[in-house]
Amino acid sequence: MGIKERKELEKQEMRRLILDTAMKLFLEKGLENVTIRHIAEKIEYSPATIYLYFKDKDDIIYTLHREGFEQLYKLQQTTLSIRDPLERLRKQGEVYVSFAMENPEYYDLMFIMRGPVKKIKEMKEWDIGFRSFEFLRQNIKECMEAGLFPEANIDIATFSLWSYAHGIVSLIIRDRCTMFPEDKIRNIVDEALDFMLGTMFDNKVEIKS
Repeated sequence: MGIKERKELEKQEMRRLILDTAMKLFLEKGLENVTIRHIAEKIEYSPATIYLYFKDKDDIIYTLHREGFEQLYKLQQTTLSIRDPLERLRKQGEVYVSFAMENPEYYDLMFIMRGPVKKIKEMKEWDIGFRSFEFLRQNIKECMEAGLFPEANIDIATFSLWSYAHGIVSLIIRDRCTMFPEDKIRNIVDEALDFMLGTMFDNKVEIKS
């Protein structure tokens, strides 16, 4: 490896260290209570070093936020091979829940913490979030066109299904499901998805017993 390649690798490693450390501190102390100085102290570098990689704390938050959505979108893409739109939608629900349960720190930052909203409003765009929303919206549209769903406002239907899945995972990752045995949670989630599709959309989906 040459000097140029080694320096580039070192930059990538430092950037990753800053992001991982920031994520840990945000979850431990809350976004509002973490400063660039706190992050610098944790990695044992000066604040000036961090400013070489990120404009400010909001830039760090937004970068982590985008990383989470990139991961989610890649997982969403894995459902494209499923031809039946309703089966594909069901799989999308599984993918969404799995992502949240396996990456609670990212999910928290993407959909629960208020911090990223400030940067999004400043930029006046949320392309990464809209992309995932549109992916779900298109799937629901195909279900309607196939006669699997009743005709309805697509945006409302999309928001409704997204809200349902979001509610499920938010309760789980915030430890609000202690009334259920931990080893049963995943099965309960799967059946909740079946229940939603089966009862809300003319029982087109068979609900597992």
